Amino acid sequence: MRVAITGSSGLIGTALRGGLDAAEHQVVRVTRPGSSAPGTIAWDIDAGTIDGAGFDGVDAVIHLAGEGIAERRWSDEQKRRIRDSRIRGTALLATALAELEQPPSVLLSGSAVGFYGDRGDETLTEESTPGTGFLADVCRDWEAAAEPAIDAGIRVAHLRMGVVLSRDGGALAKQLPLFKLGLGGRVG
Repeated sequence: MRVAITGSSGLIGTALRGGLDAAEHQVVRVTRPGSSAPGTIAWDIDAGTIDGAGFDGVDAVIHLAGEGIAERRWSDEQKRRIRDSRIRGTALLATALAELEQPPSVLLSGSAVGFYGDRGDETLTEESTPGTGFLADVCRDWEAAAEPAIDAGIRVAHLRMGVVLSRDGGALAKQLPLFKLGLGGRVG
């Protein structure tokens, strides 16, 4: 199977690439400007450009790209980066895939459990309505940005991921030193 991945150098993308490689799938990395490695597809969210022809023969696309949620304080500028990287990136990708003569059969598009907002102890399912607040609004618009792919008949699945726990990075790597010092506490 030939799989294209955005965000392939991030924590989840790196692990996913390793698993796909081990299963002998062909991985095509969708990379930012300046990377000209063979077997990559170039895209530039800020410029609104993507090498759509690079997706020819791709069976599936996994879209994981986006500004890190916990990388920096949420200034107005950081919120804009978080929002734009997800919504503009997804719209650019979904539109390019929709324009292909032979589009991939599936787009697995990143999203987050932030879609539901803070609902306390309420039991939530995929049928639950979106929550309120910054992350819920971003997730709702992020998922809606995949509409061009859906309209083109591509099966789209939104990956509503939660907090990533890994010794290699993500939330655990940042919290672990505090917990080792006895300074950790309940998170959430």
